[in-house]
Amino acid sequence: MSGQSLWKRYSQYLCSSEEIGLSLDISRMKFSDTFFEEMRSAINKAFKEMMALEKGAISNPDEGRMVGHYWLRNAAMAPTAEMKCEVEAAVAQVTAFAGDIHSGRIAAANGDSFTKLLVIGIGGSALGPQFVADALASKHDRMAPFFLDNTDPDGIDRVLSTVGKDLARTLVIVISKSGSTKETRNGMLETRSAYLRAGLDFARHAVAVTGDNSELDRLAKGEGWIARFPMWDWVGGRTSVTSAVGLLPAALQGIDITALLDGAKICDEITRKPDTMHNPAALMALMWHYATNGHGEKDMVMLPYKDRLLLFSRYLQQLIMESIGKELDLDGKQVFQGLTVYGNKGSTDQHAYLQQLREGVANFFMTFIEVLKDREETSMEVEEGITSGDFLFGFFQGTRTALYENGRESMTITVDRVDARTIGALIALFERTVGLYASLVNINAYHQPGVEAGKKAAGAVIALQKAVVGLLGKEKREMTAAEIAAELGKPDDVEAVFAILRHLAANPDRGISYSGQGNPADIRFISVAS
Repeated sequence: MSGQSLWKRYSQYLCSSEEIGLSLDISRMKFSDTFFEEMRSAINKAFKEMMALEKGAISNPDEGRMVGHYWLRNAAMAPTAEMKCEVEAAVAQVTAFAGDIHSGRIAAANGDSFTKLLVIGIGGSALGPQFVADALASKHDRMAPFFLDNTDPDGIDRVLSTVGKDLARTLVIVISKSGSTKETRNGMLETRSAYLRAGLDFARHAVAVTGDNSELDRLAKGEGWIARFPMWDWVGGRTSVTSAVGLLPAALQGIDITALLDGAKICDEITRKPDTMHNPAALMALMWHYATNGHGEKDMVMLPYKDRLLLFSRYLQQLIMESIGKELDLDGKQVFQGLTVYGNKGSTDQHAYLQQLREGVANFFMTFIEVLKDREETSMEVEEGITSGDFLFGFFQGTRTALYENGRESMTITVDRVDARTIGALIALFERTVGLYASLVNINAYHQPGVEAGKKAAGAVIALQKAVVGLLGKEKREMTAAEIAAELGKPDDVEAVFAILRHLAANPDRGISYSGQGNPADIRFISVAS
């Protein structure tokens, strides 16, 4: 296609949303002239279903739940007066609490002001807050944020060692809707132990964000933690960043959460309108459908040309893949839906996987993010008349052109700048896109049976480990994995038994030793615990 033809296509299909300083360019997606007409009925159905969702329809029939993350930035839309008041009260509580922490009215146990923030969560309780914290960090931050987002002991040690001697001035936020998420619970227990070793009262440094009367809520209340903030069953983890889950860490860090919520609210208003060509979320959902043939046939590579958006791809992996990756559709038909997301940042990735993107297997489409404002200060020239930001812009344009010339399709989201309002708008844009796309492919975007199945399977492994350790402690003799599995009446679980024993033996403090090598069937294990 000639340059003039591309310009005509760009001008025809550019969707500009000046209210949030955002535009979406779909001109490098090679949909046909009849595509939008062919999809008119489907997208209109999606608009109607989204309208019903926002009015409080039960969108999780298997759980009997509404889905209301849109109400978090516009409480007036909540279906009941009680829910409206709860949302408004939570934002007010977050704002007041952050003010009390910053002013020193709420201080650490030793009387010092809190200067650091340790957030303990996993999945949606960590990815959203981490993305916001990294994207909007500045020299004006009121508190330095750290995150425990896994149950990896070495990872926990690394984070706690970074906090170091400032533990006494570190506020801990534990985030878990149910309060029983094992990774979060383990991080809390490890952190509590660190405070105990330092001679500090953990409860006087701890805050909970959790469901009413959850296991965590009861613990925090019983131990007298500093504060408790709500999580509601109508907000899923991956769409919780505009609830206390994301707002509390952001406000404590010093981020303007009013601007964040405002950006999300205005983006909601723009993307709520059933005018496809002026609705960036509808256009993006339709492009996902076009690019993947409505069945995940291609991956989406996210490539933001801004260091501050590095974690956006990780955040979107959960938002999109946990929402779209479903075995069954709404009619119970087996469909194996999905949309794989990966990416890092430009221009770093030009020196990583661009070679394959341009010349290898064409199993993807790109979503670029361009940020017009380079920095707050004046830029120096690295060449005559050219700044570092000009080079970044040049690399973005060059990559986009090089890929298109080789038949690779792409979309480009352009934003004026990266600030709290823009981050709120980007979050809302992709939340809405996910909802519309789910309707287009007839799936439930708001439950995650696969995740729950994984948790149950993990629980079975822990139960088996306890049985294995108990048996070895009783027998006090060397045994192979097969012998142990047979003794437990679980001969089909011999591989799992071997994996458990190998892990325990690699950690001397677990009291399991082994003899032999080579064939795993010949290795013998024994309990050496006192």
